[in-house]
Amino acid sequence: MTQWTVAVALVLAFLVAMEFAARHYGTSGPLTNESRELLFSPHSGPLLYAGLALTMVVLTWRQRLLAVSCAIGIDLVFALVRWLADAHQKFGNGALWVILGCAVLGLVRRTGRERALLVKGTGLGLLLVTGHLAGDTWLLITSKARPKVLDPYVATADHALGDPSWVAGRIVDASGPAGEHLLSLVYGQLPLAAALMALYQLRHVAAERRFPRHHLVRTFLAIGMLGPAVYMIFPVVGPVFAYGPDGGAWATADLWPHTAPPLGTPHPIPFDGITPRNCMPSLHTAWATTLFVHTREGSRLMRYAGTFWLVATLSATLGFGYHYGADLVAGVVFALTIEAGMRALSRGWDRSASLLLVHGTVVFLALLAAYRYLPTHLAAHPWLYGPLLLLAMGSVVHHYVWTTRRWREDPPATEAPLADAPLADAPLAEAPLTEAAPTDAPPAGAPAPENPGSEDPGSENPGSEVPVPVAEPAVTEAPAAEPASRKPRLPDPRPGEPQAEPA
Repeated sequence: MTQWTVAVALVLAFLVAMEFAARHYGTSGPLTNESRELLFSPHSGPLLYAGLALTMVVLTWRQRLLAVSCAIGIDLVFALVRWLADAHQKFGNGALWVILGCAVLGLVRRTGRERALLVKGTGLGLLLVTGHLAGDTWLLITSKARPKVLDPYVATADHALGDPSWVAGRIVDASGPAGEHLLSLVYGQLPLAAALMALYQLRHVAAERRFPRHHLVRTFLAIGMLGPAVYMIFPVVGPVFAYGPDGGAWATADLWPHTAPPLGTPHPIPFDGITPRNCMPSLHTAWATTLFVHTREGSRLMRYAGTFWLVATLSATLGFGYHYGADLVAGVVFALTIEAGMRALSRGWDRSASLLLVHGTVVFLALLAAYRYLPTHLAAHPWLYGPLLLLAMGSVVHHYVWTTRRWREDPPATEAPLADAPLADAPLAEAPLTEAAPTDAPPAGAPAPENPGSEDPGSENPGSEVPVPVAEPAVTEAPAAEPASRKPRLPDPRPGEPQAEPA
C-alpha cells in the first residue's frame, strides 16, 4: 500500500468523521457543502480557482488553456441563470466542475502513470477546497462542544512575555486605517499566498511527469487536520473576544488593547456557542511559519515575500487581538514539528527525524502544560520564565535548522542515483593480485600467430600471457609495461628440442 493510498484513506475517514460530527450538532458537514457548490452559490470562488490551478500543474499548456476556458464558460452559464432568477451573483462553480471532470478523465481514459499523475493533481485541488470547508466545520464543533474557555490562563501566562497582544494592538491603532487595511489583507489572503508558493514548487510537474517528494500543500493540509484537535483540548477565543469589545456581554471586561488584565487566580469562563475556540495554537502562525520555511528554498523574490508574509501575519494576529503571545510561541513549535514529520516521511525515517519529532512534541506539550497549570508562576517571574519560553521555542527552531541542513548535505542512499555512487562503494573483484602467467615461446622461425590473444587448443600450455588485474569500478587501465631489466622466464624445453638461450 503506497503512501498516497494511506493518505487518501485517512483524509476520507477524516471528512466522514467531520460530516457525522456536524450532523450531530444540527448542521451540514464538508462533504455536503462541497456537493452543494456544484449547483448553488459557492463558498469561495477564488479558493475554487486556486484548487483548479493546483490541478492544472499536471496538464500541458494546451490542456490548461482548455480547462480554464471550460471553467469560465460554465461560470458564465451559471451567472446567466442567476441573473434570470435574480439571485446573488457568485463564481467558482465552473472551476469545481472542471476539477471533477479531470478526475473522471483520469480514471476512465488514462492508464498507468498518467492516470496516477492526473488523479494526484485533482486530489490536491479537491483537498485544498474541501480542507477549507472541513476547517470551518472544525471551528463550529469547537464552539458547540466546548462551552467554557481557558482565556484567563493564557492571559495570565502571557504576562511572562510582556503582554504582546496589548502592545501590538496599541501599535496597530496608532498606524491608522492604512496599516489596519494592509494587515487585514495579508491575514485574510494567507491561503492565496500558500497556493502561489505551491504553484512555484510544482511548476515542473507537467514536464517531469512526477511530483516532488515534499511540497507546501502536504504540510498545510496536515496542520489544518491536526491543529483543530488541540482546540478541543485547550479552548481559547482570544483577547479581543475575552477582554475586548467583540466579546459583547460574554467578555470578562473591556480591557483590550489599552489595559492589561490584572493578575489573579485564573479559572475557566463560559462563552457563547458561536465564537470558535481557535487560538491555541495559532494556526495562522503555523501556516505562515511553514510558508516562510518553504520560501527559503525558492528565489530571492520568494524569500523576501515569505519573510514579509510571516512578519505581517504575526503582527496581524497580535495587533487585531486574535491571539495571545503564548499562542504564537506554541504555533511556531507546532508548525516545525509537523513540517519535520512530513519531510521525514518523504525522505525516509531515521534516527535524526525521530529525535527532532520527539523534541518538538515534548516542547509543545510542555508549553500547553505550563500555560494550563503554571500560569501564575510564569506571571510572577517574567524575567525568568519569559526567556525560558522563548528559549524552548528557539531550541526547536535550532534543532530543525540543523537537522534539515544535514539532510540536504547528506541525502539518504535510496535517493542517490546509481551513477553518482562513489567508487569506494562498488564491490571489488575477489581475484588476488598475481603476476602474469608464463606462456610457451613460439619456435624459432615459426610465423607469428594471426591472433596473439587466442588460445591454441592443441598446445600443452594454452593461452597467451593474460594478466589478472585488480578490478576497480569504472576505471580501465592498460597493463603496466614489464621492466626492461627483468628477464622473461622461459618455458621448459620439450623432449627432443634444444633449449633456447636466454636473450
